Amino acid sequence: MEDFAALADPEATAESRDLVAVMAAYQAGELEGFRRLYAGLSGDLRRFFERATRDRTAAEDLLQEAFLQIHRSRHTYQPELPVRPWAFGVARHVLGRHRRDALRRSRHQGPELAALEEIQSSALSTLGAAPAIDRREIESALARIPPAGRDAWLLHHVHGFSFQEIARRFSIGVGAAKLRSSRAMKALRESLGIGVQEEKEDG
Repeated sequence: MEDFAALADPEATAESRDLVAVMAAYQAGELEGFRRLYAGLSGDLRRFFERATRDRTAAEDLLQEAFLQIHRSRHTYQPELPVRPWAFGVARHVLGRHRRDALRRSRHQGPELAALEEIQSSALSTLGAAPAIDRREIESALARIPPAGRDAWLLHHVHGFSFQEIARRFSIGVGAAKLRSSRAMKALRESLGIGVQEEKEDG
């Protein structure tokens, strides 16, 4: 997709060629190449992670991890090929590992415990709650929700899984995954006394 956009946009084509030159310099050991690569890619990669996680703090951590992996994997880039698709491939790998880690935490610790490190930034923002609501109140409210709905809500709103991914995880339909999360959202808001809103119909 990005390659077609570059063909239609001379500036995008020039930027793509510039990134190829920057990457070649970086592979050759020029530290300035990394600085220019970061400047050229970090904005788009940050937005990619923010859309995937709905959590700016997590997105920033993933961005730094992605560039660490880019540094470690720079020898796998083939000169003259577009840099962005290669970099986004690294980013998708980093995101996939992050999601697998989230699933392992959920299995081993239980979903409410796995969410504690992210619940202040992710869950409170999703619920539209005031920061004054104590994290323990949310943990207690989550514990009162049936596991199926709680897991769907946590996976989508805290860990950033799409409803399609949640549906595959539990071998249910996408509509059922949305319904579980929506019911959990309603129960949480009622339990915390912050009103009820409709679940967003996102992926």
